[in-house]
Amino acid sequence: MDILERFVTLWVVVDPIGTIPVFIAVTAGMTAASRRTTALLATAVSIGVLLFFLVLGQILIDALGISLLSFQVAGGIILFLFALTMIFGESKAEADVHSAEGDKTMPKDTRPSPAIFPLAVPSIASPGAMLAIVLLTDNNQFEVVDQMLTGAIMVGVLVIAYIFMLLAEPIIRIIGNSGAAIISRVMGMILASVAIDAVLSALVEIVQTGSL
Repeated sequence: MDILERFVTLWVVVDPIGTIPVFIAVTAGMTAASRRTTALLATAVSIGVLLFFLVLGQILIDALGISLLSFQVAGGIILFLFALTMIFGESKAEADVHSAEGDKTMPKDTRPSPAIFPLAVPSIASPGAMLAIVLLTDNNQFEVVDQMLTGAIMVGVLVIAYIFMLLAEPIIRIIGNSGAAIISRVMGMILASVAIDAVLSALVEIVQTGSL
C-alpha cells in the first residue's frame, strides 16, 4: 500500500471537511479564543486516541474477541444518537444560557468538554478511523517502519482537520448563533444519515460473509 493510498484512506475516515459542521454546532456561542482552544484540544485528543489504536488496537480487539464489524455498528449507533441531540436538542448557545441559569452550583470542571465528546470522539477519531488505523498497521502485514509512516500520515490528516476547524470561525461570525443553530439541525440530519450508512454497511457485510 503506497503513501497516497494510505492518505486517501485516512482522509476519508477522518473526514476533515465533514468535521466543520460538527465543530460549528458544538462551539456555537463560544468566544473565538474558546473555539481555538476547543479545536486544539479535540485534535490533540484525537491524535492520542488514534495513536493508542495504532499501537495497541489490534492487541486489544483480539484479546477481547471483538469483531471489527461490531465495532463499526457500535460507532454508528453512537453517532446516530448524537445526531438526534443536534436535531431535537437545544443549540449550543441556548444550552449555554440554560446551563448558566440552572447549573451555577455545578463546578465547571465537572462538565464534559465538547472538544472530547462529540468532537474528538466519535467525530474526528471516529470508529471508522480507529478501524482504519488497526487495519493499516496490521502486525501480520506491515513492518514497524510502515506503521510509523502510517502514523505520520494520520497526524498530517488530523492537522489538516485542525486547520479546517480554525477556518470555521469566520463562518460563525457571518452566520451568528441563530444561523449556527439552524446549521446544527441540518447537519444533524446529514450526520444521522452517515451514521445509518455506517451501520447498514456493516450489517450488509455481516450478511454477505455470514459471520462477525
